[in-house]
Amino acid sequence: MNFNEMIQHRRSFYSFTKNSGVNDETLIRLVENILLTTPSAFDSQSQRIVLLLGDQHDLFWDMVLLKLKPNVSEERFPTTQAKIQGFKSGQGTLLFYDDTNVTKEMKAKYPLYGDKAELWAYESNAMLQYVAWLGLADLGLSTSLQHYNPLIDQAAAMQFEIPLHWKMIAQMPFGIAAHEPKIKTQVPLDQRFKVKR
Repeated sequence: MNFNEMIQHRRSFYSFTKNSGVNDETLIRLVENILLTTPSAFDSQSQRIVLLLGDQHDLFWDMVLLKLKPNVSEERFPTTQAKIQGFKSGQGTLLFYDDTNVTKEMKAKYPLYGDKAELWAYESNAMLQYVAWLGLADLGLSTSLQHYNPLIDQAAAMQFEIPLHWKMIAQMPFGIAAHEPKIKTQVPLDQRFKVKR
């Protein structure tokens, strides 16, 4: 798959199946590679990832559902439950974090730009997320980006032994898509893109 095909294949999916044929070692190597190669502001390397596979992946989505239940109305809960089950049915989940200790060090080291440190940390993490999304697409896997934080932060930190100075940014469940992507409506390019020559 070339780059243009990869970025077109990258779509949001909300329900998956586990049996992709992609083994755990391939996924581990992908995550290692993207962490080593994705840029960050001042080369701070504050991005962190936790890869959840097997029972740990299932447990995470059970924890999310448990945290959501008291916060969702009884009428809406079946829809929420079905959505979370769609993520749990996948092969794994990437949890994205920023190491706030590193970001604070960057803020102190470059005081002229200190007020931008957190913004740049989020931008670096966003690049990491997109590279991961494309890497998974290149393996034939589908995914979407979720944000159940801060609701799940403390429970995940305790369960998966995450340092408290790692701040959760997003979650990315993945697997083989169990449905077709939704039809995407595009804002016309002439409203989003300018060329000056």
